[in-house]
Amino acid sequence: MAPRASWKGYLRLSLVSCPVRLYPATSTSERITFNQLHKDTHNRINMKPVDPELGLVERSDLVKGYEYEDKKYIIIEDADLERVKIESTHTMNIEAFVDEQSVDVIYRDTPYYLAPDGAMAEETFIVLREALRRTGKLAIARLVLSSRERIVTIGPRETGMFVCTLRNPNEVRGTADYFGNVPVGNPDPEMLQLAEALIEQKVTTFDPKKYEDRYEIALMQMIREKLKGHKPIIAQAPERGNVINLMDALKASLSQAKPPAKSKPKAEPAAKPAAKSTAAKRAPAKPTAKKKA
Repeated sequence: MAPRASWKGYLRLSLVSCPVRLYPATSTSERITFNQLHKDTHNRINMKPVDPELGLVERSDLVKGYEYEDKKYIIIEDADLERVKIESTHTMNIEAFVDEQSVDVIYRDTPYYLAPDGAMAEETFIVLREALRRTGKLAIARLVLSSRERIVTIGPRETGMFVCTLRNPNEVRGTADYFGNVPVGNPDPEMLQLAEALIEQKVTTFDPKKYEDRYEIALMQMIREKLKGHKPIIAQAPERGNVINLMDALKASLSQAKPPAKSKPKAEPAAKPAAKSTAAKRAPAKPTAKKKA
């Protein structure tokens, strides 16, 4: 069964356009979730809308309201929302191109996959995709999702394109409240060198499969044990001691992370030939011993 597109429309660059489909690039369906049950009946609790005056009400009686003053609302109907249509409702119009590094990671929000909508769109789609790939740029466009216009980046990914919505600047908190009292400081050169060496030892190629959710795995193990009627025993996380001396801690971490000393193998080749030559000298003696026997 083909995945369901969350948005359909057109991707346009100047006078060039093609129909496209947008798909969520991630899913949370595999996460462990819990339902609210009554502690005695174990019946699942239904969250029903309640009016302070009328009590329980039907969902069909609910309408949207915007609070323009304290406890004062203006009613917004579906017909009103339908009248609010702008270009980005159905068209991703590319407005600019930027370097990927210029888009601060803190602004990146939700990822999507972008694919051509039908065979007739493929030629234009491929041209735009390869143009982005060759120039190494990200396209900046606008898109209406969930009754809100979002700024998005568009880039090539395999045979399709990758779209990422960007957070609005007013959604991103400034750093002054959090980093304002953190001193710039001048680290001790030796400690800095030890920290850099420790980093260098742990450099690797990122593979997300290596970083599984250990809490979710332990949670599922506990659930399976309870299903069997067992009382699961989960090991506690190890306690971490306080670091008293940073220099000693860095040195200890570095030596702990070190592979076997590289200097020893270098010294061994000089000793090995001597061992071999000694063995070679003793070799003739063995047959002699056998003859005497």
